[in-house]
Amino acid sequence: MGTTVGTVPLALAPLARLGRLRPDAFPRYALASLPLRSVQASAPASLEPVARHRRRGGLSGHERLASAGMIRFKRLVLATVVLAAIAVAPTVWLHFTSAGHVHRTGDDVSAPVAVVFGAQLAPGGTQPKPFLRGRLDTAAELVRAGKARAVLMSGDAHGTSGNEIAAMTAYLVDHGVPAGRIVGDGDGLDSYDTCRRARDVYGVRRALLVSQRFHLPRAVALCRSLGVDADGVAARCDDCRTSTLATNRAREIPAAWKAALDRARDRPPAVVSSPDPRLTAALRDAP
Repeated sequence: MGTTVGTVPLALAPLARLGRLRPDAFPRYALASLPLRSVQASAPASLEPVARHRRRGGLSGHERLASAGMIRFKRLVLATVVLAAIAVAPTVWLHFTSAGHVHRTGDDVSAPVAVVFGAQLAPGGTQPKPFLRGRLDTAAELVRAGKARAVLMSGDAHGTSGNEIAAMTAYLVDHGVPAGRIVGDGDGLDSYDTCRRARDVYGVRRALLVSQRFHLPRAVALCRSLGVDADGVAARCDDCRTSTLATNRAREIPAAWKAALDRARDRPPAVVSSPDPRLTAALRDAP
């Protein structure tokens, strides 16, 4: 193979000593005859830390920063997904529980009682606003069609907009529902209280719940979780503004949390009353 110094070809020895020639620059036939120990010994000293670092699987500073950034990003995505799942969990429960129990007015569904959820009155406190008017019109249709024999109106008799029960009763009577088939609960202060009092105070076991469609999953889920065999009937809202509907739909997200917490705590209604026989009498006298 020619004259050598140690195991390095003589012609290349000066460059190898100066560290100016990488081992991979040696001709293949020369390297083939060199022991690995000799090639490593001839490598420039400045390359040894890098080679050692690579052999140990280490990362450069830039690579370490990129890896740390990716880890933080993945953790952020995971946290976002977890928080989003927690935020919508009550809504998922409401829709799961009410699935198959929300209907249109024309659907073939009936019950002894139609429960109407109260809402704000128009200025003056004697006429319903569009939301409540749509619910009352739907309840009147159910009675006329023979799908409900009596109406339980649940609302706030001392509300800031007026006596909801008095206004609701007058409206139904004006639209052909006999007064003897209407019962008012002036202490149904929210959806949970309406369902709880319908069961505990008025003895309701089967009912049609009348409200707008965005509200029905919550109303139906609450009543059914309390032991009332409830189906929802979606009320119209012909004169409702788009912005008002959007606001009420958005309100259902925090309302779902309240409903879930009320049910988890088995909260008693704000007003606890002894049993009221009026609804039982109305059903007995109804044709």
